[in-house]
Amino acid sequence: MTCPICSAKTNPRYRPFCSKRCADIDLAHWLGGGYAVPSNDPDDAEEVLDALEKALAPETRKPH
Repeated sequence: MTCPICSAKTNPRYRPFCSKRCADIDLAHWLGGGYAVPSNDPDDAEEVLDALEKALAPETRKPH
């Protein structure tokens, strides 16, 4: 079996990767959304838009 990141021989300690470095690169892909599956589902798009609107909306609290 070869490492899915660099194609080197895998190391049993880091299987299926060859090293901690390649394992960390793979983790970064997951955390950064690099392995996300695009969706054309309108419901998903609406949820994202709602979340963005809430996150970007100015504070509605009054100053003390």
